[in-house]
Amino acid sequence: MTLRHMRIFVAVCECESVTAGAEKLFIAQPAASLAIAELEEYYGVKLFDRIARRLYITEAGKQFLQYAIHIVSLFDQLEQDVRNWDQIGVLRIGASITIGNYLLPEYAKAFQKLYPAIQMHVQIDNTEAVERAVLKNEIDVGLVEGEVASSYIEKICFMEDPLVLICSVDHPWAVREDIDINELRGVDFIMRERGSAGREIFDQALRVKKVEVVPSWQSVSTQAIIRAVAEGLGVSVLPNLFVKESLEKGEIASTRIRGLDLKRSFSVIRHRNKFLTEAAKSFIRLCTGEDSMI
Repeated sequence: MTLRHMRIFVAVCECESVTAGAEKLFIAQPAASLAIAELEEYYGVKLFDRIARRLYITEAGKQFLQYAIHIVSLFDQLEQDVRNWDQIGVLRIGASITIGNYLLPEYAKAFQKLYPAIQMHVQIDNTEAVERAVLKNEIDVGLVEGEVASSYIEKICFMEDPLVLICSVDHPWAVREDIDINELRGVDFIMRERGSAGREIFDQALRVKKVEVVPSWQSVSTQAIIRAVAEGLGVSVLPNLFVKESLEKGEIASTRIRGLDLKRSFSVIRHRNKFLTEAAKSFIRLCTGEDSMI
């Protein structure tokens, strides 16, 4: 098998069409079809199911795609580095929203002192989006909250942060040390969007206790949630890093949910097949505390 076969396979998967994949690579459609057929014959597996004139990638195809993406990417990186050895490099970082707001700026500042000639390209999104970007090789290293689903992801936990139940200072819960979980029933909740790590941890804890909460508001903006809670429009469960300042200022109040220990872990993630430069490895060491913050 050649790099050309892998490049064609990746293009067909990205475009979900042999014709579109061929057009992307400026080759004829029969040539792309032949390359896919040769791959399937060589490995003795079906990479696509062909149903109603559409392609559906098989489980074997998904596994092959994870390797092919990184083999093609590694070759392209080799070409770029050898041809442009003296050019400034780029480190692509993805971070979940909490980490991007509260931790990444410090890590980035320390990294740039060590590697002033390397540019950092940063993508901030929820954990699911960062994981997808790692799998698609759109970023080199991800900093995320909570769990990751793919077996192709390697992760190193570097910090834990508790989740806090917050309410307005005028709310009856504001003067209570803790509440029973059943008191959450029927309460107006203002929550982060599905896919955010904190939301997933809270939802899972409620499922275990067989308590259902239906958010009246959902938002990707934590500041919007905090302001709505402060105005008495509902309660919320948010990361301590997000609400610490507002709690210290007395803008909102907090209490505990009896019997629930809500914490999420922060992790550095990378694709297990990803080749990491020394600069990328150094960035990971900064995040995990193996290198001191300079």
